[in-house]
Amino acid sequence: MRKVTYSMSVSLDGYIVGPDGSFDWTVPDEEVFRFWIDEIQEVGVHLLGRRLYETMLYWETADQDPSLNDAELEWAALWKPLPKVVFSTTLSAVQGHARLASDSPAEEIKRLRAEPAESDIAIGGARLAAEAAASGLIDEYRAMVYPVLVGGGIPFFPRDERRVDLELVETRTFDSGVVYLRHRVAR
Repeated sequence: MRKVTYSMSVSLDGYIVGPDGSFDWTVPDEEVFRFWIDEIQEVGVHLLGRRLYETMLYWETADQDPSLNDAELEWAALWKPLPKVVFSTTLSAVQGHARLASDSPAEEIKRLRAEPAESDIAIGGARLAAEAAASGLIDEYRAMVYPVLVGGGIPFFPRDERRVDLELVETRTFDSGVVYLRHRVAR
C-alpha cells in the first residue's frame, strides 16, 4: 500500500509560517535543496491545500526563468509533471498537472492508496495534513527543522489533542544547522 507522508519546513518552535505570514526563513541552501530534490523523486502524487498550491505555482513555469541554477532547474523538471491534487473551496480551476479534489482528503487518500503504484502520496500544508492526521491516514512525518524561532503562526502539527506515537526512522543535520527528522507512525 502507498505510504502517505507529511513533509514541510518548520521553525524550531513548530511553525511552518510565522505570525506575519512569512516563511522567508525556509529558503534552502544548496545542500538542503538537493535533499528536497531526492525526496520529491519518491513522490507519485502531491496533495496540496490552496495556499501551498498558490505558493508552488511558481514552479510550473520556473524553467523559463534564466536566473535559475542547475538544482532549481532540476527541481522544476521534477515538480512540473508531478500529479497534484488541490483541496480548495475557493479555486475554480488549477494549472498544469493539477486537479481540484472532488472528495474529502480521507476519501481521496483511500482512492489513491488503492491505485497500483509504489510511490509515496505526499501531503503539503498544515491544515490539509491535520485533516488526514485526524483520520489516521499519515504514515510518516518529515520535518525539515530550521534554526529559528518565529513565535507563532501556522503550526506544523495539528492541535487535535490526540496522541500519536512515532518511531524515529532517520535524522540528518545539514551544515546550515537545519535538521531533518523523519518519523513513522507506530502502528
